[in-house]
Amino acid sequence: MRFSYLKQIASYMERFTHITAAYRFDDTGIRLIFDKENSWNFDMSRGNSAISITDVSNRGKMYQAPFDVLLAKRFNRSNIVSVTLYNNDKVIRITVTQSGSYKSETTILQLEFTGKHTNAIILDKDEIVLEALRHIDEDVSSRSVRVGQKLDPLPTPPYTPQEYPIDDVRAFLIQESSRRSFERLERLKHEKKALMDKKLQTLKKHMEGLEDESALINEAENAQHAGHLLLANLGAIKPYERFAELNDFDGKPLRLELPAGCTTPSRCAEAYFKRSKKAKQKALGLYRERNNLIDKIRHIELFIQTLSEAKTPEEIALLFPPKSSASKFKKSDSIAEFWIEGVKVSLGKSEKGNIELLKNAKARDIWMHLKDRPSAHVVISTDKQQLPQCLLETAAKLCVDFSVFEKGRYLVDYTPRREVKMQEGANVLYTNYKTLSIEKTGVDDGFSTRGDSKAP
Repeated sequence: MRFSYLKQIASYMERFTHITAAYRFDDTGIRLIFDKENSWNFDMSRGNSAISITDVSNRGKMYQAPFDVLLAKRFNRSNIVSVTLYNNDKVIRITVTQSGSYKSETTILQLEFTGKHTNAIILDKDEIVLEALRHIDEDVSSRSVRVGQKLDPLPTPPYTPQEYPIDDVRAFLIQESSRRSFERLERLKHEKKALMDKKLQTLKKHMEGLEDESALINEAENAQHAGHLLLANLGAIKPYERFAELNDFDGKPLRLELPAGCTTPSRCAEAYFKRSKKAKQKALGLYRERNNLIDKIRHIELFIQTLSEAKTPEEIALLFPPKSSASKFKKSDSIAEFWIEGVKVSLGKSEKGNIELLKNAKARDIWMHLKDRPSAHVVISTDKQQLPQCLLETAAKLCVDFSVFEKGRYLVDYTPRREVKMQEGANVLYTNYKTLSIEKTGVDDGFSTRGDSKAP
């Protein structure tokens, strides 16, 4: 950001007296909430840093690095002592205090908007580094940033910055937020849609290449019929013959080819029965594979539509949670997992996934389903008696988005898993439930790819 902008922003921030909450909302973004009207984002991306004012949104990932722990500990519910532009450079210093039971601690959050050296550093009152968004060693830069060391000041800028007056700082930051959010949203939509389109086309190509199971069923029936016909005419068939001249059960003459390698009529019949069984099993496998592919295709089509309807980058981030290599258990292909404010929300992609969710959910987990119509099952993994309304509404919206294509207002029932009784398949009976009303609104941006698959 321009020095002139930062100077005016720092001056505007002097009006704030408290920081309600401080946390990272993405890998390089820090959010400071001063009050219910002021949620400020500090994007500390190298070479593309910015400050903006946004609405508070759900976090998909909860950061727990030492920097995040200390940021919350020192700045949540803190009193602002000063906000200054440090060293007449692109550096904002926010000094706060927290009054504990025995003493008051002073902490400094230094936000450096210095191009490729952009950083966020937490200092104590003596300017000793407590933590940093980016730790910098001496072999990387002449100015190291290491925990426990005194932070060297930045060299004085060798230029006289120009002035770029801002008429309304708050309006400027809101507009900046809208601009950056829109640019990022469009970039993410195209990037993620290309990824999902590729998966969709792969699945469709796979399904198109499947053998027709009706031909296999016909083959199985003919082979079984031939086997029964041979058993009914054992005395009329000579050993080692290649063909048998027989009358069918309706009296019509029939010339039947005998399987190679069969020495007796009974073994020929047995070979036909085996051929019939094999064709039936293959047809059943193809039927199951086709249905599985239909479920996957429908899920991805709903995914692409949900992606196209996203109105903020945070909504897209929710759909693509970071992959974790820590889990020892392989995730089910029939279940999609999302993270909302650090809480796992699971969604069944198909009937098989819905059944898995129901069987594996704990008694106190929250179960969700569209009222009075087929839908994906959603389970919120929790031990808490009460969940934030925003979490429930976000999970309910996932239930709607991954169940129906049509726009409109939908009712979503939810209740603890212990109140849900499984019936046949994924059908359930449930009691003691509450209901949320969720509106599905679309956007006409050419992303919708709805197919003709049936509802789950």
